[in-house]
Amino acid sequence: MFVAIYFKMEKDFFDPREVLLHLDLKDDFIGADFGCGSGSWTIPLAKLVPKGKVFAIDLLPEPISVLRSKMKDEKIENIEPKIADVEENTFLPSEYLDFVLMTNLLFQVEDKRGVLLEAKRVLRKNGQVLIVDWKKECPFGPVEKVSKEKIKEIALDLGFKIKKEFDVGSYHFGMILVK
Repeated sequence: MFVAIYFKMEKDFFDPREVLLHLDLKDDFIGADFGCGSGSWTIPLAKLVPKGKVFAIDLLPEPISVLRSKMKDEKIENIEPKIADVEENTFLPSEYLDFVLMTNLLFQVEDKRGVLLEAKRVLRKNGQVLIVDWKKECPFGPVEKVSKEKIKEIALDLGFKIKKEFDVGSYHFGMILVK
């Protein structure tokens, strides 16, 4: 019985590498992982753009420190960890990136519009944003979740196009926006 329950839960979650394949990435792309945490998405992403670069941005120094250790252990050199507030203004130049990743981020931030506006500022024309966040109807996870409809409303208002929507396991949704 325990094995069956564990298998069911395992199946309901997802592998970041599989989700990242929804992005149209080239091996020399430059991008950012907004709210990177300790790098569970950043590291697989960096492996998909070995000739490119990933800026790993988080507000807290502790996860950035953990990410640096993981980079050293895995000998990954195309990640640049930075401490910054993605709700206000990152250090990145305008129209510099090919993609921005936002995984389990938008439910945590006060200014969702500000984060999407910052992504738009740093993206080149036709740059992509991959959003993965908790489904509103999920019975666990964060208490305050952001609806897919709210994200779409903000994105469309800012001039993004919605390229793709998809389920990410049983508890998350995915969305790709294009500038």
